[in-house]
Amino acid sequence: MLTIPSLQASVSPEEWQLRCDLAACYRLVSLYGWSDLVFTHISAKLPESVSGPDHQFLINPYGLMFEEITASSLIKVDMQCNKLHDSPFPVNPAGFVIHSAVHEARPEAGCVLHTHTRAGVAVSAQKGGVLPISQQSTFVLGSLAYHEYEGVAFRDEEKPRLQADLGEANFLMLRNHGLLTVGKTIADAFLSMYTFENTCRIQIDAQAGGSLTSVNPQIVSGVAQAMRVQTGGLGGAFAWPALLRKVQREAPGYDT
Repeated sequence: MLTIPSLQASVSPEEWQLRCDLAACYRLVSLYGWSDLVFTHISAKLPESVSGPDHQFLINPYGLMFEEITASSLIKVDMQCNKLHDSPFPVNPAGFVIHSAVHEARPEAGCVLHTHTRAGVAVSAQKGGVLPISQQSTFVLGSLAYHEYEGVAFRDEEKPRLQADLGEANFLMLRNHGLLTVGKTIADAFLSMYTFENTCRIQIDAQAGGSLTSVNPQIVSGVAQAMRVQTGGLGGAFAWPALLRKVQREAPGYDT
């Protein structure tokens, strides 16, 4: 069993809260079956009140299963993925290329969440991408972008193309690869991924059942317009306390 010394006494209250929320997010991704062993990442940006003008982020220690991650095991890194404190675990620089690109292009992004789920990869491989066939899909289509597959994302030269493709979207489908969400908070990024993942699962199930009925394009456009003018995302703040209670019941110990 892993024993990770607590960092609570050596970091600010703001950083500790962010660590607890991010560790809870990792546990939730595991509970919902979205993890891919140790091979995807969720990053959270530290506020300037903690990091100063330098961009600093929290990310998972490479080699831990998501259900093992705790607030103290998360690693603080800079934009070059250098570890800013001692940890026995490495950071996966290849995985951080995507996350650093998004954080660099979107300074308001508090959290970037990336998955390789079966349904997400399946839809990312479909020529038509996300189809307007469910209520969930209308929320995704309101802020969706695509990025073509360029192989394993370990080359910095891919960053400008990924940033240009993402633009101001909060949902990014990485072709032949997986899903990514951007949120102002960890709660927003998680709820967006919940919606994105369910959109893909519904689509795969619906396609297996026969001919499809599409949502009226005017409704899709209306949802997109509403998402551009409102500021509360999909309501992550409302769902987050209940999700934390779920983690406490089913995967306790994240906040250590």
